[in-house]
Amino acid sequence: MNLPRPPHKKPCKQSRLLAWAGNLATRGELKKVGFSYSEVDMDKAGSGPWLILMNHSSFIDLEIAFEMLKGRPFNIVCTSDGLVGKEFLMRKIGCIPTSKFVTDITLVSDMDHALKHNNSSVLLYPEASYSFDGTATRLPRRMGVLFKRLKVPIVMITTYGAFARDPLYNNLQKRDVKVTAQIKCLFSAEELASTKIKDINQALDDAFSFDYFKWQEENKVEVTEDFRADGLHRILFKCPHCLKEGNTEGKGTSFVCHDCGATYEMDTLGRLHAQNGLESKFTHIPDWYAWEREQVRKDLQDGTYSLDTECDIGIIVDFTALYMVGSGRLRHSDKGFVLDGCDGQLHYEQGPLACYSVYSDYYWYEIGDIVCIGTNDCLYYCFPKKKDIVAKTRIAGEELYKIMKEKADDKKKEQAET
Repeated sequence: MNLPRPPHKKPCKQSRLLAWAGNLATRGELKKVGFSYSEVDMDKAGSGPWLILMNHSSFIDLEIAFEMLKGRPFNIVCTSDGLVGKEFLMRKIGCIPTSKFVTDITLVSDMDHALKHNNSSVLLYPEASYSFDGTATRLPRRMGVLFKRLKVPIVMITTYGAFARDPLYNNLQKRDVKVTAQIKCLFSAEELASTKIKDINQALDDAFSFDYFKWQEENKVEVTEDFRADGLHRILFKCPHCLKEGNTEGKGTSFVCHDCGATYEMDTLGRLHAQNGLESKFTHIPDWYAWEREQVRKDLQDGTYSLDTECDIGIIVDFTALYMVGSGRLRHSDKGFVLDGCDGQLHYEQGPLACYSVYSDYYWYEIGDIVCIGTNDCLYYCFPKKKDIVAKTRIAGEELYKIMKEKADDKKKEQAET
């Protein structure tokens, strides 16, 4: 914690050589998936620079971006931990580091610098984290305000097949699925200037209203690999039959609750079917996940939600290393997060309104599942000893934020009325 913090640096222009090398390095992977893409309304986007939005569902996303944007300089808003140990290289590729789900007052000025000074497009993943269940993760509010300030065309890249090929829960096992994408101009600079912020936000919500399990079923995209259900318990952590948590398991093509024995088979179109005469509570995985969200929200409102797990703790305060500083205990309740560790030397509290979501990830950099909390000064990477809590923690953080925000808004409304 006493280490000096790195000085802030403005985004530099993307190295043409490194951009070419990055595109060349991706071609082998993209050839394997038969990648192709289409364009919609791109004539109104002009020559750029653009603000490019992209959904985030798989590790192949950035490779797709390099292919679709080749020949066009662009900066990439990325998580700060991506620069650890390779800061110079990542900045020359065009990376603009920021901390996920942490207020960063310099990010907007950095994006503006890239657009106006570097004459470079900016690639942004508004979801900030990978989709767990194949639907869009929660977006930050007031994006329309940002778009209005930047005053450049807004372009959207949407992928198809990337999630089905390599969903995050499936232990990095790639499936044989064709991947395509679409690039579409959502707003020209002129349209942006004349459109109300609420309508811009609505257009953004519409652009991020996908459901990739539904897409897989409707397009008859067969996933025939016999490991397609591996790791499914990472998102389906609660059994709808016995209501027990933490003892489900997805393995091979089957999903089972070891508490009550309820068993489901996952077919090649991503649907679930109850076995042994059991009624299927859910066949569509996002519906199951949405039900879990409702259950977590109810627990929060009842005051019965809690997380308490031992964890290993790593911290990032610069771009040199992830410093593994010891072990501790991570707690989460309707009061927010509390992290204690390092034989009493570490105590950190984070309130429920600190951010609208939680940086949670599976098999982070092939080390382990994480829950990350903190500030721009220091990020705490917690590797929980309790299994399969990552998805529930993200859900709880999002629902708790919404509950507390609703209460705060209601209070403001009452005060205004009186």
